[in-house]
Amino acid sequence: MRFASNLILAAAGWLGLLLAGAASAQSLDLRGLDGQARTVSAAELAAMPHESVTLATEHGPPRRFDGVPLTALLQLVGAPAGHALRGPALADLVLVTASDGYRVVLALAETDSSVRPEKILVADHADGAPLGPAEGPFRLVVEGDLRAARSAKSVMRIQVETAPSP
Repeated sequence: MRFASNLILAAAGWLGLLLAGAASAQSLDLRGLDGQARTVSAAELAAMPHESVTLATEHGPPRRFDGVPLTALLQLVGAPAGHALRGPALADLVLVTASDGYRVVLALAETDSSVRPEKILVADHADGAPLGPAEGPFRLVVEGDLRAARSAKSVMRIQVETAPSP
């Protein structure tokens, strides 16, 4: 009897870990310079204003991605944008981390539409459908790059950091 109850407790623990992993996979962790942190769920991201970008792909026809401008997400953790993006903030970096450890770095300034006309989105849809497990639930999409190397798949964390001093 004791063995059976231990087995049930162990199974419940594993189920809890699986559910927690699935829940965290459906959210995006944001971190700002001043320790500000925010977790955005897939539902919250879906409710935010979206824009579209069409990207050429190496192995098929161009795809249309729909998502939230990266700048809008960074503002949730205090990153400056527009005319407030000046001075020392021009040396700040944005580190994007995917679930497999793939990392991409962008200058904070290049994420802002007042500095660069091409869009940078955190996409949750491609060609009108939610992103599949191979690239979602969130994908960084960098318009204007000649290769999609910075369009990281399965993004789980985005943080703003100060560039190291020379």
